[in-house]
Amino acid sequence: MSNRILVDREVAALGDLSREELAERWTKTYGHPPPKGARRDFLLRAAAWHLQASRLGGLSPDTRRMLRAATAQVKEKPAETRSGKAASELDPPASPVTRKQLSPGTRLVRDWNGRSHVVDVLEEGFAFEGRLHKSLTAIAHQITGAHWSGPRFFGL
Repeated sequence: MSNRILVDREVAALGDLSREELAERWTKTYGHPPPKGARRDFLLRAAAWHLQASRLGGLSPDTRRMLRAATAQVKEKPAETRSGKAASELDPPASPVTRKQLSPGTRLVRDWNGRSHVVDVLEEGFAFEGRLHKSLTAIAHQITGAHWSGPRFFGL
Protein backbone atom coordinates (compact mmCIF):
# COMPACT_ATOMS: atom_id res chain seq x y z
CA MET A 1 0.00 0.00 0.00
CA SER A 2 1.38 3.44 -0.88
CA ASN A 3 2.60 5.87 1.75
CA ARG A 4 -0.01 8.43 0.61
CA ILE A 5 -2.90 5.98 1.23
CA LEU A 6 -1.56 5.19 4.71
CA VAL A 7 -1.29 8.89 5.51
CA ASP A 8 -4.83 9.48 4.23
CA ARG A 9 -6.10 6.76 6.56
CA GLU A 10 -4.23 8.22 9.52
CA VAL A 11 -5.63 11.69 8.77
CA ALA A 12 -9.15 10.24 8.54
CA ALA A 13 -8.64 8.53 11.91
CA LEU A 14 -7.86 11.93 13.48
CA GLY A 15 -11.53 12.78 12.94
CA ASP A 16 -12.46 10.27 15.64
CA LEU A 17 -10.40 12.06 18.31
CA SER A 18 -12.05 14.31 20.88
CA ARG A 19 -11.06 17.94 21.32
CA GLU A 20 -9.12 16.98 24.45
CA GLU A 21 -7.19 14.27 22.59
CA LEU A 22 -6.39 16.73 19.79
CA ALA A 23 -5.23 19.29 22.40
CA GLU A 24 -2.91 16.65 23.90
CA ARG A 25 -1.54 15.93 20.44
CA TRP A 26 -0.95 19.67 19.92
CA THR A 27 0.97 19.88 23.19
CA LYS A 28 3.17 16.91 22.24
CA THR A 29 3.82 18.35 18.78
CA TYR A 30 4.44 22.02 19.60
CA GLY A 31 5.64 21.78 23.21
CA HIS A 32 2.91 23.98 24.67
CA PRO A 33 -0.88 23.86 24.99
CA PRO A 34 -3.02 25.13 22.12
CA PRO A 35 -4.27 28.73 22.15
CA LYS A 36 -7.15 29.36 24.53
CA GLY A 37 -10.46 28.96 22.77
CA ALA A 38 -8.99 26.96 19.88
CA ARG A 39 -11.83 24.97 18.39
CA ARG A 40 -11.75 21.28 17.67
CA ASP A 41 -11.77 21.86 13.91
CA PHE A 42 -8.66 24.06 14.15
CA LEU A 43 -6.86 21.45 16.27
CA LEU A 44 -7.91 18.73 13.83
CA ARG A 45 -6.53 20.66 10.85
CA ALA A 46 -3.27 21.38 12.68
CA ALA A 47 -2.86 17.71 13.60
CA ALA A 48 -3.62 16.64 10.03
CA TRP A 49 -1.13 19.13 8.59
CA HIS A 50 1.61 18.07 10.99
CA LEU A 51 0.97 14.38 10.29
CA GLN A 52 1.11 14.94 6.53
CA ALA A 53 4.19 17.17 6.77
CA SER A 54 6.08 14.66 8.90
CA ARG A 55 5.20 11.71 6.67
CA LEU A 56 5.30 13.37 3.24
CA GLY A 57 8.00 16.00 3.71
CA GLY A 58 6.31 19.30 4.57
CA LEU A 59 7.05 22.47 2.66
CA SER A 60 9.29 22.36 -0.37
CA PRO A 61 12.71 24.05 -0.19
CA ASP A 62 11.49 26.70 -2.66
CA THR A 63 8.49 27.51 -0.47
CA ARG A 64 10.67 27.74 2.63
CA ARG A 65 13.06 30.05 0.79
CA MET A 66 10.20 32.30 -0.33
CA LEU A 67 8.80 32.46 3.21
CA ARG A 68 12.21 33.35 4.65
CA ALA A 69 12.65 36.10 2.02
CA ALA A 70 9.17 37.51 2.70
CA THR A 71 9.80 37.50 6.46
CA ALA A 72 13.14 39.23 6.02
CA GLN A 73 11.56 41.84 3.76
CA VAL A 74 8.93 42.67 6.38
CA LYS A 75 11.54 42.86 9.14
CA GLU A 76 13.79 45.14 7.05
CA LYS A 77 11.13 47.76 6.27
CA PRO A 78 12.71 51.08 7.16
CA ALA A 79 11.27 52.82 10.19
CA GLU A 80 12.21 56.20 8.73
CA THR A 81 11.39 57.85 5.45
CA ARG A 82 13.79 59.75 3.16
CA SER A 83 13.28 62.98 5.12
CA GLY A 84 14.56 61.31 8.27
CA LYS A 85 11.23 61.61 10.06
CA ALA A 86 9.50 58.56 11.38
CA ALA A 87 6.58 57.41 9.25
CA SER A 88 4.21 58.06 12.16
CA GLU A 89 5.22 61.76 12.09
CA LEU A 90 4.41 62.13 8.41
CA ASP A 91 1.36 59.98 7.89
CA PRO A 92 -2.03 61.10 9.09
CA PRO A 93 -3.70 58.73 11.52
CA ALA A 94 -5.26 55.77 9.77
CA SER A 95 -8.91 56.32 9.02
CA PRO A 96 -11.36 53.50 9.49
CA VAL A 97 -11.88 51.33 6.45
CA THR A 98 -14.85 52.60 4.49
CA ARG A 99 -16.91 50.09 2.64
CA LYS A 100 -17.80 50.67 -0.96
CA GLN A 101 -21.32 52.04 -1.16
CA LEU A 102 -23.62 49.86 -3.20
CA SER A 103 -25.61 51.63 -5.85
CA PRO A 104 -29.31 50.91 -6.17
CA GLY A 105 -29.82 48.39 -8.94
CA THR A 106 -26.77 46.33 -7.98
CA ARG A 107 -27.42 42.61 -7.76
CA LEU A 108 -25.46 40.44 -5.34
CA VAL A 109 -25.30 36.69 -5.90
CA ARG A 110 -23.94 34.22 -3.35
CA ASP A 111 -23.87 30.45 -3.65
CA TRP A 112 -24.45 28.76 -0.32
CA ASN A 113 -24.92 25.02 0.24
CA GLY A 114 -25.59 24.36 -3.42
CA ARG A 115 -28.14 27.13 -3.84
CA SER A 116 -27.77 30.59 -5.38
CA HIS A 117 -29.10 33.48 -3.32
CA VAL A 118 -29.83 36.76 -5.10
CA VAL A 119 -30.08 40.13 -3.33
CA ASP A 120 -31.07 43.33 -5.11
CA VAL A 121 -29.82 46.65 -3.75
CA LEU A 122 -32.57 49.26 -3.48
CA GLU A 123 -32.52 52.85 -2.24
CA GLU A 124 -34.45 51.83 0.86
CA GLY A 125 -32.54 48.61 1.63
CA PHE A 126 -32.05 45.15 0.20
CA ALA A 127 -34.62 42.93 -1.50
CA PHE A 128 -34.29 39.22 -0.79
CA GLU A 129 -36.92 36.55 -1.43
CA GLY A 130 -39.67 39.13 -1.86
CA ARG A 131 -38.95 40.96 1.42
CA LEU A 132 -37.19 44.23 2.16
CA HIS A 133 -34.26 44.01 4.59
CA LYS A 134 -32.35 46.89 6.17
CA SER A 135 -29.00 45.07 6.21
CA LEU A 136 -27.01 42.42 4.42
CA THR A 137 -26.18 40.93 7.81
CA ALA A 138 -29.85 40.09 8.40
CA ILE A 139 -29.96 38.38 5.01
CA ALA A 140 -26.76 36.44 5.67
CA HIS A 141 -28.24 35.27 8.97
CA GLN A 142 -31.44 34.19 7.23
CA ILE A 143 -29.45 32.21 4.66
CA THR A 144 -26.97 30.54 6.99
CA GLY A 145 -28.79 30.43 10.32
CA ALA A 146 -25.62 31.86 11.93
CA HIS A 147 -24.26 35.34 12.57
CA TRP A 148 -22.18 36.57 9.64
CA SER A 149 -21.03 40.00 8.62
CA GLY A 150 -23.31 40.62 5.66
CA PRO A 151 -20.74 42.48 3.57
CA ARG A 152 -18.20 39.76 4.27
CA PHE A 153 -20.68 37.00 3.43
CA PHE A 154 -21.37 38.64 0.07
CA GLY A 155 -17.66 39.30 -0.58
CA LEU A 156 -17.70 43.08 -0.32
